[in-house]
Amino acid sequence: MKLHQAFDIARGEVVSFIGAGGKSSALFNLGYELAEMGWRVTATTTTHIDLDQLELMPYAVTPREGAGALSMALDEFRFVFVYDAIRSEKVFGPPLNYIPQMLDSVPSDVLLIEADSARGLPLKAPFDDEPVIPPETSLVVPVASLSVLGQELDEEHVYNAQAIMDRYGFGEGQRVKSPWVAQVLRDETLGLARVPENARVIALLNQVSEGYLRGRARLVARLILRSSRVSGVAIGSVRAADPIYEVQRPIAAVVLAAGMSRRMGQPKVLLPWTSKSTILEHILMQLIMARVDHIVVVTGNRAGEVRRQAARLGVEVVHNPNYETGEMLSSLKIGLESLPAHIAGALVVLGDQPRIQPRVINQIIMAYAEGRGHIVAPTHQQQRGHPILIDRRFWQEILALPAGSAPRDVIRQHRDSMALIEVNTDSILGDVDTPEDYQQQRRLAGLV
Repeated sequence: MKLHQAFDIARGEVVSFIGAGGKSSALFNLGYELAEMGWRVTATTTTHIDLDQLELMPYAVTPREGAGALSMALDEFRFVFVYDAIRSEKVFGPPLNYIPQMLDSVPSDVLLIEADSARGLPLKAPFDDEPVIPPETSLVVPVASLSVLGQELDEEHVYNAQAIMDRYGFGEGQRVKSPWVAQVLRDETLGLARVPENARVIALLNQVSEGYLRGRARLVARLILRSSRVSGVAIGSVRAADPIYEVQRPIAAVVLAAGMSRRMGQPKVLLPWTSKSTILEHILMQLIMARVDHIVVVTGNRAGEVRRQAARLGVEVVHNPNYETGEMLSSLKIGLESLPAHIAGALVVLGDQPRIQPRVINQIIMAYAEGRGHIVAPTHQQQRGHPILIDRRFWQEILALPAGSAPRDVIRQHRDSMALIEVNTDSILGDVDTPEDYQQQRRLAGLV
């Protein structure tokens, strides 16, 4: 995956890179990606970069040359760095108040800013006057290198290590652990210090190799995402040809449990599944074991009983007052509207699919994280099943569907954004519509 895909860059963005362990490389590589796509890319720094880094740029200008010179350079080189002065082998950026002037006067598609410094170290905590993020920033990318893992927590290996020790009580010289990196990056006073309120935040874990370290990075990412301020965590190595392996994002499950179940004679979700759980409880346990970030159950028929079962597992519940006439679409709308603003995608989970498996859920979520599709559905022997993961970008279209429509109407319109993931189990196909289905699903699960 390319950097612009991982960060979901749109024209007009102002992107500020902060933190340590790959800011400059990420900025330069993203700039070249966008320039190769035909974008006009301006870059600068609100602090300073090394002189040898400036030499990596196709062209550089100063504000004193005027907006016309910058515009002409963008026409020719596509990717241009703006700086103010060079002193002692350091390249200093223009005054902060030049940023809005540049945005107003130069027809650039995107502005990339190195807004922090870290002496080349892999992890940092900021001092009081750091980072220097322009208020016009629309996307902030906090960076850390996982090469810091196992290094000593001291000023030789971590920028401003004392601030981390003071904040968390870690001892000087202790070896840096995975959760510590997550704590620093998601901390509003450390890794997220001075981030503008309206800016998106996508963290970057750099210098991650395939294999064991990628698993460690995924753990760090899940811990970072405990902050609702962070909308995603990109994992990769920014100097690689395809620098990002995956982008972990907060995912919710919307469990549709409102149906009348007329053919069953009683709510399907309340039927016993094992000796200790109902169908609904079993489904919720599978989602919990898959570590889905947020789970909401949509109730309707026998709402009180359904709510009590969901509440025992600490799951959010919302009620669909139109459950008798609104079909599945009305419940899905209620569920989507209830989700927190930081949730990136929703798993649509049927309340009558008791053989759902955590490994299948994780396959779907991983396909989404790897950028294979903005809508992800499992298939088995060429049959599509559930759950289906739908990116937030399509929710508004679902919410706008008229009565009598179905979510598949939106999915069909975006086939080019859909990934079908082959799984080796028919559990994605089995739901409970009749008493015969119920017995069949229990037999397949080995329960009778």
